[in-house]
Amino acid sequence: MENTAYPNLQIDLKKIYQNAKNLVSFANTNGINITGVVKGSDSSKEVAKEFIKAGCMGIADSRIEKLAKLKEEGIKEDMMLLRVPMLCEVEQVVRYSEISLNSEIVVLEALNIEANNQNKIHKVILMADLGDLREGYIDEEELIKTALHIETKLDNLHMYGVGTNLGCFGAICPDESNLGKLVQISEKISALIGRKLEIVSGGATTSLPLLFDSKMPKGINHLRVGEAMLLARDLIDLWGYSMEGYHTDTFVLEAQVIEVKEKPSHPIGRIFVDAFGNTPEYEDKGIRKRALIALGKKDIGHHDSLIPKLKGITVEGSSSDHVILDVTDAVEEIHVGDIIEFELYYQAMLYLTASTSVKKVYLY
Repeated sequence: MENTAYPNLQIDLKKIYQNAKNLVSFANTNGINITGVVKGSDSSKEVAKEFIKAGCMGIADSRIEKLAKLKEEGIKEDMMLLRVPMLCEVEQVVRYSEISLNSEIVVLEALNIEANNQNKIHKVILMADLGDLREGYIDEEELIKTALHIETKLDNLHMYGVGTNLGCFGAICPDESNLGKLVQISEKISALIGRKLEIVSGGATTSLPLLFDSKMPKGINHLRVGEAMLLARDLIDLWGYSMEGYHTDTFVLEAQVIEVKEKPSHPIGRIFVDAFGNTPEYEDKGIRKRALIALGKKDIGHHDSLIPKLKGITVEGSSSDHVILDVTDAVEEIHVGDIIEFELYYQAMLYLTASTSVKKVYLY
C-alpha cells in the first residue's frame, strides 16, 4: 500500500541549495571547508546532490548503511562516517566510506587490515574529547601516540587529521579555548610526523558562531555541518543571528485534522503517567477548542519541535500517534479534514524524514 496523501513533508531543494551555497561560500573565504551532513534528511540523495552542487567537499552520515545507499544511488564524492565504527562493520566502512572518525586503536588496527584486503588507503580522523564527553581521546598524549602509530605502522591508513565534537551530549559550547587546544594537538602531531595534517575539524553547526564572529582559531580548516544548511533555525532561535539570505522553511510538514472539539484544557481525574512513563503538568485554561492531527511522537519526536505556520495555533502535546493543538485563537476556523502546515526544528526533521508513514515531496 502506498502512503496516503497526508501527512506529507515538503522538501524545497532550491532553498536548501541556497542555504548551503551561502554557508560554503562564507566558510571557504575564511579558509574552512564544509562536509555536508545529510542524516537530518534521512540521507536523501536529492539533498546530497544540492550540498555537492553548493560546494561541499564531501558528504557525511553517522550510519554506514546510509553512505552505502548514497554510493549505490550514484553519489561519487568522498563519504565520511561520523560515528566511530563498530568492529562488526569494518568491512563496510572501508568499502563505502573514504574517511572515518576514530577513537580506538583496536578499531584502527582492524580498519588497516581490511583496507589492505580491499587494496585501499582509508583516511582516518582522530577525535579529541575536549569536554563534551562523547567520543574521542580525553588524554592528549594517548591521541598523539595513536597518531604516530597510524603514521608509522598502519600502512593502509592515512592519518588525515584530528577533530572534535562539542554540544551534542554535554552541551559544551565551542570557544576559542577548546578549539584552540585542538589546533595545538594538530600542530604537535604535524611536527612529530614531519608533515601538516590535512584536516583540523572543529565541530558542527554549533561551531559556526565562532566563524561568524571572526573568533575561529587559526588552524581550524574544516566543519561538519547539517542543520545550518538544512534548516538554519538553531542559529536564529538559539544563537540570535539574523541569518539574512537563509531559509528556515526548507522542510514544511502538512498534516490533516482528524478531530475538532471543545474540551477542558486540564485532564479529568487522577494524573499518573502518560504512555512514555512521564508525568506531564497541565495549565487549566478552561474550555478550549482542540484539534487532533494524524501523526505523533513516532513521527516527530517531541511536539515542541513543531512550529505552526497559521497564527494563533499552539501545540499542546502529543502521544505516539496524535498531536493535540489548541486552535481557539487561530486566525482561521479549523475543521475536520483541514491541512495544517508546520515549520520544523531539527528533531522533527530528523524523525519525519525517517518515518515511513510520512510522504516525502521534493520541490525542485
